[in-house]
Amino acid sequence: MYDWLKSYKQIMCGIVGFYGEQKNKEEIIKRMADRIKHRGPDGEGYYTDDKIALGHRRLSIIDLEGGVQPMYTKDKSKVIVFNGEIYNYMALKEELKEKNYEFQTSSDTEVLLYGYEEWKEELPKKLRGMFSFAIWDIENKNLFCARDHFGIKPFYYYKKETENGVEIAFGSEIKSFLEYPDFEKKLNKKLIGPYLSFSFTPTNETLFEGVYRLLPGTSLNIKDGKMDIKRYYDINFDEKEYKFEDLVEEINKTMKDSVEHHKIADVEVGSFLSSGIDSSYLVTLAKPDKTYTVGYAEDKYNEIDYAKDLTSKLGITNVSKKITKEEWLKAIPKFLYHMDEPSSDPSAISLYFVSKIASKDVKVVLSGEGADEFFGGYNYYREEVDMKLYNKLPYFIRHFFAMCFELFPEFKGRNFIVRRGKKLEDEYVGVNKIFSEKERKKVLTCEDTLKNKDITKPFFDITKENSNIVKMQAVDIRNWLLNDILLKCDRMTMANSIEGRTPFTDREVFNLARTIPVEYKVTKDNTKVALREAAKREIPTEAYKKKKLGFPVPIREWMKEDEFYNEIKNTFEQEFVSEFFNQKYILKLLEDHKNNKKDNYKKVWIIYSFIKWYEIFFLGKAVPENV
Repeated sequence: MYDWLKSYKQIMCGIVGFYGEQKNKEEIIKRMADRIKHRGPDGEGYYTDDKIALGHRRLSIIDLEGGVQPMYTKDKSKVIVFNGEIYNYMALKEELKEKNYEFQTSSDTEVLLYGYEEWKEELPKKLRGMFSFAIWDIENKNLFCARDHFGIKPFYYYKKETENGVEIAFGSEIKSFLEYPDFEKKLNKKLIGPYLSFSFTPTNETLFEGVYRLLPGTSLNIKDGKMDIKRYYDINFDEKEYKFEDLVEEINKTMKDSVEHHKIADVEVGSFLSSGIDSSYLVTLAKPDKTYTVGYAEDKYNEIDYAKDLTSKLGITNVSKKITKEEWLKAIPKFLYHMDEPSSDPSAISLYFVSKIASKDVKVVLSGEGADEFFGGYNYYREEVDMKLYNKLPYFIRHFFAMCFELFPEFKGRNFIVRRGKKLEDEYVGVNKIFSEKERKKVLTCEDTLKNKDITKPFFDITKENSNIVKMQAVDIRNWLLNDILLKCDRMTMANSIEGRTPFTDREVFNLARTIPVEYKVTKDNTKVALREAAKREIPTEAYKKKKLGFPVPIREWMKEDEFYNEIKNTFEQEFVSEFFNQKYILKLLEDHKNNKKDNYKKVWIIYSFIKWYEIFFLGKAVPENV
């Protein structure tokens, strides 16, 4: 079935570029590309003319001898830099051949070039894969860029208005802009408040003023100094009626197809493996020669034994490592440097270490991102099922209770009453909400005017006819999955010069997942109901029963120990911190956590992460090399 994929040619990488009237383009673009050398240590290539500069760093995975970028059309009228892989490129190639296009290589990069010649801005709609690319029409002086449907591959741009029109710099990572002469490094203070609530920056803007992320499913076009951004794809849900057995069969069929496509490479493909259903299912379907797991000395944070149980039954290798507290703490600055923005997700550091051990053997790894968002995997969703009886109370009664309970200090059950007494559209920001808008006013000393519900409104608008569970999925797919889950996978793998592939986060997988009825996603007993049943039929252990852990980290306990507690305390007490945070308040959060008065570890960590990130990017604190 997959014989055609044997000719697949691919190179993963990092891309950079700029459009504008810069002198010394060759020198600038080289420096920008060197900033992200970790994304492509195997090679580099450049194109410049009077209007544009393009750069490419190469990580060779397939077509190890060919496929050098930038790549040109045969007549040298167009040039491309591309990061990603297009799974349906052979079908598109045949379609283009019928239109008399001639190909010089067997790469999907060339298919993008001629696909753009034929279909122009409609090209991204025809693609199945993960991608970010920039195509420069040399003759017509037109720049066209696009990002994949779900945002697996990153694309940032820095925009500046001039008297001659817009100028932009763009790239796979924000840090490349530090080498762009016109980049003015300023903190985007208005996003600090939303960051504290969502646990990441939840808009197309970033914490660097003037730097934007090109959103998933959108394209960017520049002609004669005028920029236009268009959406070519958006998520939507259309539940269908299924017999449960038929649905489970369809999930297995679709996942096997996706895994086969994601395994294609001319180098060995490994896989990350935790104790849970998602990675266990992928490993069982893919059966890679090697899998990789990390854990900690504390038993409840150690998934290594579960992983080895599965791999022994499958007859494959598991390479594991226990991360020490000292290693984890030392890695924080390097993790934040590679993330580009602060992160509230301490598990990303675990991902950094598992990527590091995998990089000794392989250049490609499979990972389970997307399963929870597509198939309904978060326990938070179960509240809609578990509390149906309470939800039947008239809204005005629940709202009255919420207003009353909100006046009291926190106690067990209080947050539930407050949540259930507010409309989902006014309250829900994602599965990892940390600070409420009310508490942000106590924490912040800088202006905080951006409202959470203004950020989430577009996601609720596209699902206004759907159930609350589906509405939450939409918010999480376009926010949590994009700005935390996929972001950390890309950054932590690429920090170690390997590529992470995510078979769950696939257009064809979502085309099925979007049709699954709510009752086959979440019940009183479990989450990801249909997916678990599909996995149960494949996995030779009971991993399909496991509750979600992700990459658990003992950070809650470490914060109470003197070494980490003192590090955080000293960080919070620095003079510049008062520009952003109420130091007395955040120190109390830390003290209350240490003294077991409140479990504040998420609140402490998200603030600490911001401060350490600010030290690196705005105060010039050095990042350790040997971590």
